[in-house]
Amino acid sequence: MNRARVVPVIVAGILSAVLAFIATPALAQTQIGTLRGKVVDTEGKPVADAEMSFDYVGPYKIHLTAKTNAKGDWTRGGLNAGSQGHWEIIVKKGDLGAAVTAQVAIGETTDVPNIIVRPGGANVAPPGQQAGAPAKETKEQAEARAQATAVDKNFADANAAMTANNFDAAVTAMTSATTTMPTCARCYAKLGDIYMKKPDSAADAEKAYLKAVELDPKMVAVFDSLAALYNGQKRFDDAAKMSAKASELHTSAGGGGDARSVYNSAIILWNQSKMAEARVQFEKAFALDPKMVETQYYIGMALVNENKLADAKKALQQYLTLAPNGPNAATAKAVLGELK
Repeated sequence: MNRARVVPVIVAGILSAVLAFIATPALAQTQIGTLRGKVVDTEGKPVADAEMSFDYVGPYKIHLTAKTNAKGDWTRGGLNAGSQGHWEIIVKKGDLGAAVTAQVAIGETTDVPNIIVRPGGANVAPPGQQAGAPAKETKEQAEARAQATAVDKNFADANAAMTANNFDAAVTAMTSATTTMPTCARCYAKLGDIYMKKPDSAADAEKAYLKAVELDPKMVAVFDSLAALYNGQKRFDDAAKMSAKASELHTSAGGGGDARSVYNSAIILWNQSKMAEARVQFEKAFALDPKMVETQYYIGMALVNENKLADAKKALQQYLTLAPNGPNAATAKAVLGELK
């Protein structure tokens, strides 16, 4: 049988299946997750440029850092997740500090209750609690603290409800949070995350996410989520805009980009049948995070589409080496069989 005909036929069948693929960041398939939250002072005011350190307490040691933005918000991805360990978070800004612990859910973005920094707060035990009697509060301070406490409880209730797959209860909890604190961008972001998991609630998820970025235009994780949502709806132009915005924010924050955002942009290009452009983005995503082994499969298939068969073989062979039982292993083997 003529291979010049066989390969395009096989690839056409593969592409028809892959074009129905809904973008799910590869990070969600690995044993890592993300934490996000806000650092505030005892008056409930955001603390900008606070230095944060993350130390993993588990089978091995990992030390990471982050910094709050101008609104006191922070996000830290790439954190080891699961029950084998936890993260100790130290926050410092001048003479203010706090210490808390957090558990990371696999493939999820977990919201950490507001971290309140106090004088010497990073050096007390238990984490996050200041020894001694607090200073006398003004009425406004007391109201702000009560509001923050109520919202923190809403987050805890929502997380517990999601663990039990009780989406309605989770929605109720976070809707209450947005009522208590209408300017809480992370509350709307959390509400969007819940709706994304709740069947037939994509429109509500979009509404919540758009409100979140209206309140905080630098919530990069929300732009990533919007890109995935639009991609799943085959609104590829909208998905590309959201993905581009996420990449822009990641790049402006330093570090040369975020693997998840780059991977999402690659998937969007792939679903638009822009294979060569998608390949470039898959290559970039793999360079940023070598754990994203599925990128090698897509790189190989894109190279087949470009008729660069020698390079395609190398990429597909690398994919099978890295993920011999991966979700696309059978297809990769079939294509390699035709390329011999």
